[in-house]
Amino acid sequence: MSRASLEKKPAEVASMFDGIARRYDLVNDLISLGQDRRWRRATVDAVAAMPGEKVLDLAAGTGTSSEPFADDGALVVPSDFSLGMLRVGKERRPDLPFVAGDATRLPFADGAFDAVTISFGLRNVVDTAAALREMLRVVRPGGRVVVCEFSHPTWAPFRTVYMEYLMRALPLVAGVVTKQKSSYEYLAESIRAWPTQAELAHLMLDAGWEQAQYRNLSAGIVALHRAVRPA
Repeated sequence: MSRASLEKKPAEVASMFDGIARRYDLVNDLISLGQDRRWRRATVDAVAAMPGEKVLDLAAGTGTSSEPFADDGALVVPSDFSLGMLRVGKERRPDLPFVAGDATRLPFADGAFDAVTISFGLRNVVDTAAALREMLRVVRPGGRVVVCEFSHPTWAPFRTVYMEYLMRALPLVAGVVTKQKSSYEYLAESIRAWPTQAELAHLMLDAGWEQAQYRNLSAGIVALHRAVRPA
């Protein structure tokens, strides 16, 4: 299935995430067998934010991905386009400055952040290239971006098994917990249609980032991409 066939209007995607907000973190833990915590820690380490640095955490959802930055002393701004996610996050961490925002039209000034990161959310943005350009705009010269996203397992036999599990088991398991099976069918399809590791690195370069590189986590189930804004 192509990405074009998966396209939803931003309001439709936001509504979908609103509906699964309260059980979103639980389901992530369940379907990843707890690996999501390791992936998020790897993302924090890749950003390598120093105390006092300003970090924009896009697709932050309930703020789970933002908490380690705050706990490490960075000035993190969690942002998401799902108001339902933001409400749940604000209940959990009222100290974090949650901001509603569309990744393709960010409500922040040019060069406002030292780093920007997005975990498991870039594939749900309607226009990937536009989002990458917006991230570039709001980061200072010499600043960096880190993208943590589901990707393509590197070993072909495992990739086949993984995609079969993803397509059939993920929506079934998540549907039992959230009663929103169709939402996870969409999310599973979006992973299948996502660019490969090398293709995403090229998209980042095309958007104006430099030194784009990636490393695989969990045999390529997830990939971490990192790049810098030209100085």
